[in-house]
Order: sequence, then structure tokens, then C-alpha cells
Amino acid sequence: MSDSTSVIEPDVAKPATDKKQKTDSKTKPKRQPPYTVIVHNDDRHTFEYVIDVLQRVCGHSRSQAYLLTEQVHFTGKAHVWTGALEVAELKRDQIHGFGTDFYAEQSVTFPLGVTIEQLPGD
Repeated sequence: MSDSTSVIEPDVAKPATDKKQKTDSKTKPKRQPPYTVIVHNDDRHTFEYVIDVLQRVCGHSRSQAYLLTEQVHFTGKAHVWTGALEVAELKRDQIHGFGTDFYAEQSVTFPLGVTIEQLPGD
């Protein structure tokens, strides 16, 4: 009787060691292009209202919201937020639905002019 034990190693397939691995364009994720939310100027909404909207909807500080409001007033529009399309659409809808401008002498019931645009991709 023999005391020798034999070890059987499993037959494991070894991966190919190709040093130049090709990047398959089908597996590479595509990046979505950024979108920007643009607020447009009008003669009825007050500075205070626009500042309030930009702070609450876009998360800007009061000073940043003020600078963007000045840009809207003096140039006709300002890019107030940039990011994914779905979030840009949400921000646009939130700005549209923000409500009446009670800061104005006569309340303004129509929404701020706001659009979204695709920015050039990377």
C-alpha cells in the first residue's frame, strides 16, 4: 500500500495575455452633453423676485443670484444652471411654476422667460 497522495489541480483556463488590449467602442459609455438653463429678461419681474427664484431653484448664494439677475437685466439673458438634461428640464419647470411676483407694485402672474439649450459636448 502506498502512502503517497496525489493532488489533482483543476483545469483552469488562463486569460489571454494580449498586451495591447483593444478598447471596444460598444462597451465605452457615452457621456451625455450638458444642458444650460437660461433666464430671459422682461420688463415686469422685479430684481428681488428673480434673485429669490435663482436662490431657491438653482441654489445660488444671494450675491451670485444678484450678479446673474444683473446679467439678465443688462444683456437680456443669463445661463443660470448647467447639467444633465433631466435636471435642466426640472429646473426650467420649477422656474416656470415659481408663482406670482408679489414684490412688484402690481403683481406679475406670468412666469419668467426660461429656456434650456444643449451646450457643445466635450
